[in-house]
Amino acid sequence: MASVKIARLTTRAPDFQSRLAALLRFDAAQDQAIADVVKGIIREIRTRGDAALLEMTVRFDQLQAASVSELEISRQALNSAFEGLNDAQRSALTEAAARIREFHELQQQSSWTHTDAFGNRLGQRISALDRAGLYVPGGKAAYPSSVLMNAIPAKVAGVGELIMVVPTPQGARNPLVLAAAWIAGVDRVFTIGGAQAVAALAYGTSTIPAVDKIVGPGNAYVAEAKRQVFGQVGIDMIAGPSEILVICDGKTDPDWIAMDLFSQAEHDELAQSILLAPDAGFLDAVQSAIDRLITQMPREVVIRKSMEGRGALIQVRDLEEACAIASSIAAEHLEISTDQPEHWAEKIRHAGAMFLGRYASESLGDYCAGPNHVLPTMRTARFSSPLGVYDFQKRTSMVEISAQGAQHLGKIAATLAYGEQLPAHARAAELRLKNPLTK
Repeated sequence: MASVKIARLTTRAPDFQSRLAALLRFDAAQDQAIADVVKGIIREIRTRGDAALLEMTVRFDQLQAASVSELEISRQALNSAFEGLNDAQRSALTEAAARIREFHELQQQSSWTHTDAFGNRLGQRISALDRAGLYVPGGKAAYPSSVLMNAIPAKVAGVGELIMVVPTPQGARNPLVLAAAWIAGVDRVFTIGGAQAVAALAYGTSTIPAVDKIVGPGNAYVAEAKRQVFGQVGIDMIAGPSEILVICDGKTDPDWIAMDLFSQAEHDELAQSILLAPDAGFLDAVQSAIDRLITQMPREVVIRKSMEGRGALIQVRDLEEACAIASSIAAEHLEISTDQPEHWAEKIRHAGAMFLGRYASESLGDYCAGPNHVLPTMRTARFSSPLGVYDFQKRTSMVEISAQGAQHLGKIAATLAYGEQLPAHARAAELRLKNPLTK
């Protein structure tokens, strides 16, 4: 097989910035044809509810059912799927879930109050969402790790009810996915998918409860549906292709680095894998490892297209420059495979998740390290964060004003309200100045 034609760049080249910008450019523009189809599906679900949902599930997934209620998987069936796993699978799923739960329990926030000099009590109340929806891809795809990563933070946050939807084309149920739903504590599971499942979660039907937030990955139609229902419900994010950026000092085994680049490239042809290193000889060694190892990969075709289309091996002047470039790229996954990785991590401003040291492969983060693998992509790490407990909680401001506080704050509020030409606001504050509630 021919060598993988991955882009080779150097920061010393005068056209480096323009070549890097071209490499990073990704057209996430909305596909109008998909948007129109999704709009029609949402309209059907909103107007015809269960009837439309059942018709679409029968048509798209070739499932035979007389009602939507028949598409629900019982808790007993979820438990049976878990018990039916082999010992290795059950142990791996159990330990991964425990590690993910332990990490997210550390994210829990507490309500608080503060009393100021005037006796006013001000604070913030933290409360969980009443109900959340989790979309899980089905069919050939099987992502039990996504079930754990999305469901466990919701349960730790205290979400009242978690509804999972997963398509099962021709009735094919993945036991690992169902087992993950059991161990994560998912309350109800329905075998529905596509934009119609998102619409059902957003607006509710006679059988599917409406939720407050929808999380979880899906295809272009699912992503577009989440975009269109946002506002009616919350969503986690509109995710782009997977990304990995590796900073290496040239001392890590080139095979390790090549496989780490593959770990994202195998997701799909649009995934992006980039290596930054100061040693040209090391980049050569990684290229050789890529060429040798790719033939061993079952998803060789996908990896090759990804690496040749959006991948790069970039020679930097030094690790300082590598960190500056990494911060500007703001990748979903950033591996710092160097001596003293904590030192270099301090210089990184933006990344979805950082993996420090030679042994911290990104794949461990995908499955069992503990932190969430739902991460911002397409440079959105500049302003957004990994999925976590806080995404399933909301904050309510608490304001209790004392009689003394009303005399002081009322004058300030009235002055500002008159300045904004909102006299009713001003008068509401002033009435309490003239008629203080004193004992």
